[in-house]
Amino acid sequence: MRGETGPDPAPEYWEAVGGTWASTHRDELWRRCSDAIHARWLDRAASGLPPGRVLKTDLFDEAFGDGLAPWFESHGHDLVACDLALTTARGAVRKPSRVVAAVADVRRLPFSDMVFDTVFSDSTLDHFDAEPAIRQSLEELCRVLKPGGTLLLTMDNPENPLVWFRNLAPRFWLRAGVVPYAVGATCSSRRLAHWLREAGFNVTATDAIMHVPRVLTVPICRGLAATGSLRLAAQLRRWLLAGERLGALPTSRVTGHFVAVVAQRAT
Repeated sequence: MRGETGPDPAPEYWEAVGGTWASTHRDELWRRCSDAIHARWLDRAASGLPPGRVLKTDLFDEAFGDGLAPWFESHGHDLVACDLALTTARGAVRKPSRVVAAVADVRRLPFSDMVFDTVFSDSTLDHFDAEPAIRQSLEELCRVLKPGGTLLLTMDNPENPLVWFRNLAPRFWLRAGVVPYAVGATCSSRRLAHWLREAGFNVTATDAIMHVPRVLTVPICRGLAATGSLRLAAQLRRWLLAGERLGALPTSRVTGHFVAVVAQRAT
């Protein structure tokens, strides 16, 4: 949990973040690498899902990287996505994917009950400042899922020592430029499973992903991007994906930056 508390960042804050990233093309190489790592997890966790309607709970990946929309489209799904920031949503829909976008808060989704076959929430709920907002979001995601529908969820892993240390004083690291945008409360895989059950889900799989240290990898990506070398960028991506083999070790809950959970809405 966080060592600091305060109000959740307002939509205006995320509009400013989106505008800055759109104008500076910040961390595009890292975003592509992060997308590749998440796609590797989706290959394991979701490749067997029948085609259907998918809700993605933010559009940051699609606006400022390759995004995960192409993964779902290539598997026959229809993707609907929402984001709190209009700037980010606009950036995402300009990409050559067929994303239907809405500007919305994940705690109050503008969708009817039981309309989605799958929800994909990748590091969305770990930007709220306190637990109640996370739990409210899980209840809302359950509401819009069909009975038996699948939730694919990743959140910051507090059992990773670097994430734990960062969350002792996240505002300090944000002011220092180490963290590129506001981060918030999160929870262990065990606590998350408990909250999911309370919200109406059955947890079917728990994993940990992104085993490279982000605090080192992001500056490396920036340096390589400055060189313009596509060959070195491709080599880095292969190295980062190879690092996901650490997920098979007993230490995966310590090395993984994200907790990754698959759950089904109870029928």
